[in-house]
Amino acid sequence: MDSNHLFLTWVLLVFLSMPTKFLIQAQAIKPTRLLDLTIQNYTFKSFKNFKTGTSYNIHLPSNFTGINVSTVKYRSGSLKRYGASIQEFHLGVGVDVHPYVGRVLLVTQNLGNNWSNIYYDTYIYNQLVDYQLVSPVLGLLAYNADSDSKELEVKIQSPKVNGIKIDFSNYTIQKNDTLHGKMQMCATFGDDGKVTLQKEVAPNICATSSHGHFGLVVQSPMSPEGKKIKRWKVVFGSSAGAAIGAFLLGLLLVAMFVNGKKKARMDELERRAYEEEALQVSMAGHVIRAHNVHNHHQPR
Repeated sequence: MDSNHLFLTWVLLVFLSMPTKFLIQAQAIKPTRLLDLTIQNYTFKSFKNFKTGTSYNIHLPSNFTGINVSTVKYRSGSLKRYGASIQEFHLGVGVDVHPYVGRVLLVTQNLGNNWSNIYYDTYIYNQLVDYQLVSPVLGLLAYNADSDSKELEVKIQSPKVNGIKIDFSNYTIQKNDTLHGKMQMCATFGDDGKVTLQKEVAPNICATSSHGHFGLVVQSPMSPEGKKIKRWKVVFGSSAGAAIGAFLLGLLLVAMFVNGKKKARMDELERRAYEEEALQVSMAGHVIRAHNVHNHHQPR
């Protein structure tokens, strides 16, 4: 087992050995946020020579099987003038990024059926006890592509523009008989920990005015006994969510640790190369001076 796996194991053991009460409180750093940070880290590890306007798929480790991540770099001015389409997201004319940067990296996430449960456990269990998620959670985030990886806000300022539309047509989950005929609602999972519901603007199409994470939900009929069981599951879901958060935090720390080691190693190599170059220049200068002194003292 190499040092990176040992470090990850140590982090997970520390977090998972903590009392459940502490883990539930630790959800102030939500597993959903940790997942974003982890995906961001792997995205920028891949972000080197991306061409403007070209879509790239980001390859994640096997731990994240089922998550699809795509990214496109745009000039902010062009994005505002012409809009853009990337995977399931269609951005209308008038999209702004805040704070303004020259180039923006748009990142879309499709969390699939398994990883979307993080949003179900974190949001719906706690707020919409009788709703069921019937699509994968899709995410749209933006980062500064010029000088750093700072996260940016994506917003539609004018109510007259088309806004941002999310197309779930290819990803809706087959509903069972109890959900058949129920009206789908668009769920927006906010950074503030709240989930808001809106009507679809067209079948399987949601609209929003900013970046974030989105899914389709349906209200599921539930007996009083079922609601009691579901409330009991809230406690279990909170504990499971905290454990997942610890796991993601471990992966993120490992990635940062490895990146730090690589940077330190590169800095050391650059330092050595600089010292060797300086030594060679010094030796060359010494040889030249010695040659000049020798020629100066030679009889003519």
